[in-house]
Amino acid sequence: MFLKMRTENIMKQNYSELPNGYLETIQRGIAGVRNFRAGISRGTGSRQENTERLKKELTTAGAVVIGAGAGLSTAAGFTYSGERFEKYFGDFEKKYGIRDMYSGGFYPFPDEETRWAWWARHIYCNRYVDAPKPVYRDLLKLVQDRDYFVITTNVDHQFQTAGFDKKRLFYTQGDYGLFQSVDAQNRKTYDNEAWTMEAMDAQGFVRDTDNVFQPPADGALRMQIPTELIPRCPDDGSDVTMNLRADDSFVEDEGWHKASAAYLDFLNRHEGMHVLFLEIGVGANTPVIIKYPFWQMTDENEKAVYACLNYDEACCPLQIKKRSICIGGDSGEVIKQLL
Repeated sequence: MFLKMRTENIMKQNYSELPNGYLETIQRGIAGVRNFRAGISRGTGSRQENTERLKKELTTAGAVVIGAGAGLSTAAGFTYSGERFEKYFGDFEKKYGIRDMYSGGFYPFPDEETRWAWWARHIYCNRYVDAPKPVYRDLLKLVQDRDYFVITTNVDHQFQTAGFDKKRLFYTQGDYGLFQSVDAQNRKTYDNEAWTMEAMDAQGFVRDTDNVFQPPADGALRMQIPTELIPRCPDDGSDVTMNLRADDSFVEDEGWHKASAAYLDFLNRHEGMHVLFLEIGVGANTPVIIKYPFWQMTDENEKAVYACLNYDEACCPLQIKKRSICIGGDSGEVIKQLL
């Protein structure tokens, strides 16, 4: 079969007693919200001054906690519309009127063969292709010699692709590279890379000299995969779905729990120390996972510094304004300047 169980799931270890850093940090953020009712600030100083401040913090902080949201991947060129969408989904747009990759994920396709043809393309171009711009690799250069940890709501795996230490990464919301069974009793995840490549090939995509799938020269693509290629759970043959957090059916597997515990351990080991909480591209959709906890942990630790890189929402609570660095604009450009 085209799906394989993740190695860590084979170990059958009991991870239910591991500390849950995900829940603890969310609870900390929620508890801290009441502390930030005084208002929000855009920070102090000019862009150049804040860039220099952040550059200094990156070299002097005892630890760096990176919190990354969708804005970081957008800065790296992982856009869900425009040229990338036209290239891989132009036929779906023409036939079904779908305008972007995000909305396509919710479209009621007429059959499973078509739905999984869509998802194969979606998974491939957002998980198994390098980001168009070197933003993630540039960020790694900034912290590779530092004691760092990354928590992210992104599911495109670009931190690991860029070379970040996987033991220092916590993907809270899932991974485009994983399937899970629809059977609620099956709490496992399955690698989908081999299936994705087979499904792309079946639709007529052709690998170029860099081994990257491209639309064929004549543009003739199939918008369905063969029925026998519809992914099934290799354990019991049940249907599978994406390992993406949408509701309480999301599978938090052993790898997820280990990363969650590692994140909490990192925070505990550096409590009270000079820590830089570097938030990049985090919007207002899920602020309790990264933004609010970062605010609260900065407020609680007088040695901590909070930095926010955001295209148009770079801000901080008034309470930590003096220990905050807010830089608006393209995060990729800011990271390049910091190098």
